[in-house]
Amino acid sequence: DGMTPAEQLLAIREQLLPALDQWSRCWNDDLKVRLENEGIRILRYDQLKTRQRHLLREYFRTQVFPVLTPLAQDPGHPFPHISNLSINLAVVVRDEVTGERFARLKVPQSFPRLLRIPDEERAEALERLGLEEVTAPNFVWLEEVISANLDLLFPGVEIVAVYPFRITRDADMDIEEDEAGDLLLAMSEYVEQRRFGTAIRLEVDHHMPDHIEELLVQNLRIARFQVYRTSAPIGLADVRELTKIDRKDLKYQPFLPRNLMPQSEESFFSMIRRQNLVLYHPYDSFNPVVSFIRAAAEDEKVLAIKATLYRVGPNSPIVEALMRARENGKQVAVLVELKARFDEQNNIVWARQLERAGVHVVYGVLGLKTHSKVCLVVRREGDGIRRYVHLATGNYNPITARIYTDLGLLTTDPDIADDCSDLFNALTGISRKVDYRKLLVAPVGLRKGLINRIDREIAVHQERGGGRMVFKVNALTCRRIIAALYRASQAGVSISLQIRGICCLRPGVPGLSENIDVTSIVGRFLEHPRIYYFQNGGDEELLLGSADLMVRNLDRRVETVFPVEDPVLRNAIRDDILFLHLRDNMKARRLLEDGSWVRVRPAEGEAPLNSQEYLLENGGAWRNAGA
Repeated sequence: DGMTPAEQLLAIREQLLPALDQWSRCWNDDLKVRLENEGIRILRYDQLKTRQRHLLREYFRTQVFPVLTPLAQDPGHPFPHISNLSINLAVVVRDEVTGERFARLKVPQSFPRLLRIPDEERAEALERLGLEEVTAPNFVWLEEVISANLDLLFPGVEIVAVYPFRITRDADMDIEEDEAGDLLLAMSEYVEQRRFGTAIRLEVDHHMPDHIEELLVQNLRIARFQVYRTSAPIGLADVRELTKIDRKDLKYQPFLPRNLMPQSEESFFSMIRRQNLVLYHPYDSFNPVVSFIRAAAEDEKVLAIKATLYRVGPNSPIVEALMRARENGKQVAVLVELKARFDEQNNIVWARQLERAGVHVVYGVLGLKTHSKVCLVVRREGDGIRRYVHLATGNYNPITARIYTDLGLLTTDPDIADDCSDLFNALTGISRKVDYRKLLVAPVGLRKGLINRIDREIAVHQERGGGRMVFKVNALTCRRIIAALYRASQAGVSISLQIRGICCLRPGVPGLSENIDVTSIVGRFLEHPRIYYFQNGGDEELLLGSADLMVRNLDRRVETVFPVEDPVLRNAIRDDILFLHLRDNMKARRLLEDGSWVRVRPAEGEAPLNSQEYLLENGGAWRNAGA
C-alpha cells in the first residue's frame, strides 16, 4: 500500500481510539451492568459502608502495606523502572517544605486484583455454622483500596491525587543466531533483557491531568501517539478472577470429552496399526496423545522417540514421558523451539531438564522457527521395524487442548513415516530435504503445494464445473495465496474461508472475489485447526497442519501439512467440522466487502445452530471410526 512506518502507526492509532472507546463502553455500560443484575457488584471505594472501609483498611495495613515500595522522583531519586504490563499508581503528594512531588507505586501482583468486600455479619453467621463464604458478590479494585489508604504510606504529607497507569514494552529483540555461540545462553540473555525493552505504549486513566501525563511521557521517552486514555479499569483482563465465584448458573456446563483409550499399552499400538485415528480436541480428550507417548516410553519394543516441542506448558506430562523413555534406554531426540514467543523461558527450562536426562536436544533450525507438531515412535515388531506417527494442528499442551479446538492424526502410514524421518533428519542434522512424499513442509514447498492445488481446482472447474474449496485457518495475509484465491473466484470456483483472526482478503468484490465467503467462529473454544479442503472434481483432498496462510508461516517457519486419506475420517472432518461451522448462525461473524464484520443471525424460519455446542452434544463420525 506504499505507507511509511509513520503513516502506518497513525492509521493504527486512528483505528485503536474508537476501539478503546467501544471497549470502555462495553465494560461500563454492558458487562458491569449485567454483573450487577446477577448480584455481582464491583464497587468504588467511596460506595462502601464505614465498617467495610475499616475492615479493608486493616487488611491494607496488615497485608498489603508491608509489600509496597513507594519510589519518589526527584534529583536524588531517578525515575524508577516500570515493568511491562504492571499496574502502577502515579501518586502526587505535597508538603510545606518541598511542595508538590511525584512518586510511583507498583500495585503488587501477589494479591487478587479484585478484593472481596467483607460483610462481617454474614461472615460471622456462616462461621458459626461451620461454613465458608464462597459466593460473596461484592468486590473492589485493589488499587482503590491502596489509593484510599496512602496516608499510612506517606505520613505527614498531603495526598493530592492518585492515577493508575500501565506501560507496554517492546518484546521484539533481534538475535543474531549465526553469531550466537550458544543459542540456549543467547535466549536466556534475551529473556532477561526483554524486561528492559523500549516503552511503546502508555495507558492512563482518563482523569489524569496533562502535567502528570507529560511527566510520564518525558521520563519514559515515549511519543504522544503512543499514549492512550481509558475510562475502563486498566488491565481489565483481571476480571477473569470473577470466574472463581461459585455461580454455576453463570458458567458453561461442564462436559466430559471422549477418552479414546485401549485396554492396555500393547493394544494402543495395535489400535493405531488397525486404522488411522483422528482426535478432535477438546471434544476428544488429549489423554490418548499423552498415553501414546507414555506407552512408547515404557514399551520394551520401542527403540526411539523423536518429537518437536513448541508450547508445552508447565508440568508437562509429555516432557516427563520423554525423559522417562530416556531412563528406559531408548534413543530420544527432541527439538525444543526456544524462540516460541513468550514461552522462551518455559522452553529453556524444559530444554535443560531434557539435556540433564540424557535426551538429544536441538534448539531449532538456524533462521527459522520450528512450528511443526510431530512425534515419531520407532518400534521393533515381529515383521520388522514399524514407525508410529502423531501429527497435529496444535501444541503438545494438555492445558490449552481443553480450550483450543485442534486436530491430531495417529498413523502408521509408511510414506508419512518416511517423510517424518526425513523431516527429523533435516531438523537435527544438516540434510536439505526438499521433496516429500505426502507431507507439505514449509519453507521448502508448502506455499507452492497449496497454490498448485488451487490452480488444480481452477482447471478441474473449468473442465467439469463444481469447483469447491474450504479453508479453515487462524490468519490469511500471504499476498500470493490471496492472489491465487482471487484467480479461483474469477474462474467461478466456490470458496469458503473460515478465518479466526487477521484476513487481508476482501470477499464479495464484483469481478474479483464474488465467489468467496469469509466467516469466523468466536465461541466457547478458540478455533485453532488449520484445514484445507479441495473438491477436486470428486477426488477430494483434505489436509491438516500447523501452518496458517501468513508469510511468517510459509517462509520463516518449519511447518507440516499432512493428508487425511481415510474416506470415513476425511468425510467426517469435512461434514462435521468444516461444513457444520459454515452453517453456524449463532457464534459466526461474516466479513464484508468493506472489511467490516457483522454477526450472523438465523434467517426467518431457520433453526439456530451453535456449532461448538452441537459438537459437544453430537460427536462427529470419527468418534465411531476405527477402534
